[in-house]
Amino acid sequence: MPIVYHNLTLRPGKKETELIKLCERKLHGQCRYFRILKKSLDARDKGNIKWVYSVECSTRPEVPPVRTYERITRPAPKVFIAGAGPCGLFCAIRLIRHGMQPLLLERGKPVEERAEDISRFFLTGVLDVNSNVQFGEGGAGTFSDGKLYTQTNSPFHREILETFVEFGAPEEIAYLGRPHIGSDKLRLVVANMRRYILEHGGEIRYQAKLEDVRIEGGALKEICVNGAWEEAKLLVLAVGHSARDTFEMLLSRGFQMEGKDFAVGVRIEHLQARIGRAQYGEGYAALPAADYKLVSHASERAVFTFCMCPGGVVIPAASEEGGVVVNGMSNFARDERNANSALVVQVRREDFGEGPLAGVAFQRKIERAAYAAAGGGYLAPVQLVGDFLAKKESYYFGEVKPSYARGTAFAPVDAYLPPQVTSALRAAIPDMDLRLFGFASPEAVLSGVESRTSSPVRIVRGERFEAAGISGVFPAGEGCGYAGGITSAAADGLRVAASIAERYL
Repeated sequence: MPIVYHNLTLRPGKKETELIKLCERKLHGQCRYFRILKKSLDARDKGNIKWVYSVECSTRPEVPPVRTYERITRPAPKVFIAGAGPCGLFCAIRLIRHGMQPLLLERGKPVEERAEDISRFFLTGVLDVNSNVQFGEGGAGTFSDGKLYTQTNSPFHREILETFVEFGAPEEIAYLGRPHIGSDKLRLVVANMRRYILEHGGEIRYQAKLEDVRIEGGALKEICVNGAWEEAKLLVLAVGHSARDTFEMLLSRGFQMEGKDFAVGVRIEHLQARIGRAQYGEGYAALPAADYKLVSHASERAVFTFCMCPGGVVIPAASEEGGVVVNGMSNFARDERNANSALVVQVRREDFGEGPLAGVAFQRKIERAAYAAAGGGYLAPVQLVGDFLAKKESYYFGEVKPSYARGTAFAPVDAYLPPQVTSALRAAIPDMDLRLFGFASPEAVLSGVESRTSSPVRIVRGERFEAAGISGVFPAGEGCGYAGGITSAAADGLRVAASIAERYL
């Protein structure tokens, strides 16, 4: 059996082959098997920044174990999966490996065509409501950075990382403490996943929108796709957090749904170089682009940073006409001039009223207010941090120039976010500056509105992950309220696929 060593360290810039030499000294022999299990950066002491590793090694050749899956032994019906984001894709791949034949229904387009539609929107403001940053093959995460770290604890996390590597992601994501694929590489990974599904008996229909379902006797009987009804016994709802029309349809068909808390706010942009100096001190050229994660309890509402994008850009992420939504993304190299992060405030059900879809209405209201504040055209309303804190108008940019592709217009954050949110932001920004010097820089830029942090809806599940009171339908992933990011959505897709396959083993 390989021996595992923890807390091995290397200074930045040193080659990882030095770890093999270190293991050989510990093993008192030639290292014939070596694998990095975990790698994270310790920058707590700016005078002694180091990489910290856990590795396994042996003086004997070792073959890493191969993951195996039980194959179904009884005939199984086709599994329809609505949505080809991380939840839907991982669910489909896992079902195939159990010997089942899934059919993915994706309202958007293949990732290559989707990228063209997104570029067109960025340049012209012409929005395709079914092919954008939110909708299309790969899901919202494909065009918002591809970060894979999560605060959830799931036995599926290792399988998810290994699967991404299998389909072309950099090998380092399997062991980095904060793994990141990058939007540029993630598109290629998604295309490879598609090929695997098609080559192994699965099907994918693009521009295929789930429009209705027919429930009889508490069980799924049929689904309606693009106006055509077809028999269906098993349906996974992996629709994503922006499928508002789907939520409305499901509520009308008797699904048990409830509103849930979520968060809204803005994107905050700084110069990446200043974030690097704040985190690492001087002389950090050999280190990766610095990131941060901050939480403030300076007011009675929690305020936190989310989806931090080192060396990234703020992107237009609307999926409905007449509303502005911002998100962030980085490519694998993380080499853009600015750093950006969501800076969001917890909102509660009492903020937006009763009813399962009241949170959706709240999101839509602030998105339309942001659109109006910037004068239309999907421009983003922006305000400098110093002016926001002083409750003054902004008129010109300082050292930070916004990266938002559609263009920006100066408008106060108070014009589109409610007072309970803006007051919490004003308390949090100086408080966060105490832990990250320069966070409250007067020339940092706030862009709005960050409204799609997570789903405002949960579709209630009963036993074996089926919708409460309805057999054959499996609400899953972020849109249905059971995940919050790529990794947790993929994990829920695997969890649901395993539950379905168990019925036919």
